[in-house]
Amino acid sequence: MFGKLFGRDAERPVADPHALPVPRRQKNGTYPLRALGDTRVLALVEAADAGDWEAVKEALAPFDLGRDHAVLGQLADLDGVQDWIGRAVQEDKEHRATALLVSGARHISWGWEARTSARAVNVTQEQWRVFHERLEIAEEQLLEAAELRPDWVTPWRRLLTSGRGMSLGPAVNETRRDAALRRDPLDLDTHIEWVSQLQPRWGGEPGQALAFAREAFAGAPDGHRLGCVIAMAHIEEWVESDNRDCLQDPRIRTELREAAERSILHHSYERRLGWQGDYNIFAMALSLAGSSKASNVFRELDGVFTEWPWTFMADPQKAYARFRKAF
Repeated sequence: MFGKLFGRDAERPVADPHALPVPRRQKNGTYPLRALGDTRVLALVEAADAGDWEAVKEALAPFDLGRDHAVLGQLADLDGVQDWIGRAVQEDKEHRATALLVSGARHISWGWEARTSARAVNVTQEQWRVFHERLEIAEEQLLEAAELRPDWVTPWRRLLTSGRGMSLGPAVNETRRDAALRRDPLDLDTHIEWVSQLQPRWGGEPGQALAFAREAFAGAPDGHRLGCVIAMAHIEEWVESDNRDCLQDPRIRTELREAAERSILHHSYERRLGWQGDYNIFAMALSLAGSSKASNVFRELDGVFTEWPWTFMADPQKAYARFRKAF
């Protein structure tokens, strides 16, 4: 098994020196992934939680925040970052682009926290006001970060989210998508964000997202994580549908199985930082499709749960555990 997963000549997996210890599992055998399962990321999160900008910069040294969406996401989703990051933007001229990127990404997440996940008709005027106020700050900061560091992908991917939230329209968002993909044509996060953008609830047409995903993955090399865009497109179709069994189609099961085998289950797939997120995407899609291939994915995860994309379900971790047990 190790030869298949880690290379033809490997006899055993190489221990990750930065791996966090496995926490105590819940009764159902699962546990949420913390700090991407990495001691260096945990140090970064703890420094940010303490509002220590100097420690944050030191902890960022091993990472390329302009391209690493997963690490940036840890800061964007951390409550309290908005309370101190503005000082770093104003005072640290040498690292202004990094501070702007962190602040802009955090303001988007903070904005969505104010809006909540409620349907638009149920969002209050005050919630809309705060939402747009925070997204406007994010827009300004991310555009400046992109100007200061034209090689970065992450500002453009985040600008897709703010542009969607502010209803800036197809022309603006397509320009931002293209800007991100010029910097990395195979960037998974940008593709997944565009799959969301193409959903009918955001003004897209039925079938658009899946067509986009198929074309994108067709051009990816074997073993590339871009296969997750196929899984995510089907999950989004499930979200849009009133039929909870809409993925229970032999053709969909076949497509998802082949995408998994050519991406995350391929021997060339690289388990980079945050790889568990890729596996969770396929675990959910394959489970919803009723594919036996889900068992392979759950086995490799060994109980590791990530919030995304299970947040589309009422009780994400219980849903994960239920499907894991079923397969």
